[in-house]
Amino acid sequence: MSAPLIEVRNLKKFFKTGRGMLHAVDDVNFTIEEGKTLGVVGESGCGKSTLGRTILHLLDATDGQILYKGKDITTPTRKELSALRHEMQIIFQDPFSSLNPRKSVSETIMEPMKLSHSMKKQEMIDRTKELMETVGLAERFWGTYPHELDGGRRQRIGIARALALGPRFIVCDEPVSALDVSIQAQILNLMLDLQEQRKLTYMFVTHDLSVVKYISDDILVMYLGQVVEKAPSDELFKNTLHPYSKALLSAIPVPDIHANNELVTLAGEITSPIDPKPGCRFMARCPYASDRCNEPQKIEEILPNHFVSCCKCREINNL
Repeated sequence: MSAPLIEVRNLKKFFKTGRGMLHAVDDVNFTIEEGKTLGVVGESGCGKSTLGRTILHLLDATDGQILYKGKDITTPTRKELSALRHEMQIIFQDPFSSLNPRKSVSETIMEPMKLSHSMKKQEMIDRTKELMETVGLAERFWGTYPHELDGGRRQRIGIARALALGPRFIVCDEPVSALDVSIQAQILNLMLDLQEQRKLTYMFVTHDLSVVKYISDDILVMYLGQVVEKAPSDELFKNTLHPYSKALLSAIPVPDIHANNELVTLAGEITSPIDPKPGCRFMARCPYASDRCNEPQKIEEILPNHFVSCCKCREINNL
């Protein structure tokens, strides 16, 4: 069996603050098979974007390992990092602030090619035209600037820019959260088409569970820097096991006024991510919490290929 395209082992990313170390990503493990999509979900501030940026070396890891095609890339040399930029890219959340307002559509898409010094001028022009056609941007927008376009077209520019160097792995950092619902569907379908055509592998970061269900093969649920549940997409929605995941799923709007959708309300204060205690970080908000939750939690395979970090999971779900 071939190695997964991306493998993360015990990855940590801490930030030093005036009050101590902020544990943004803490001991995270997962793999992503080539051509698949891993959805990463959780509330704002849970560390999902930091996780993606650490994998891409936009942030340096504090500890742990990052493997790409079986090779350790945790601390790449400058030359290795330059090569990785061809293989790994990112689509940012805000399709306006992530674009340079002084660069036209064509200049933005062409910029990674210029920085790579791997193509001649005419090759870059031809490649840019091809990418614009691929993502659904008419050639009349060649000299247009970001402020002249709507959010959907701006995000298409971001997607084209991410594809410029022919990457195999793309971190999608909430790429549709700033868009209207109708435009979201267009961008998601475009990304799925591109994945099929180009055999792309995605890490799709979002707080929208209805979106992540649509696009993901596997889902990883994060809470305050840690993974609390991970499973194939269908399995997670069918057998949600962790109390936090249950609360997240209950918040998904259902377009049926007769549906019996019970909202799980979470009480209590959010635990500080600065130098947290070794126990369960969700304990202060969990309706099932007990003294056992003060002990360090281990992520375990509760059902086939379904992993949960909760000492009371079997009891709660009668397993």
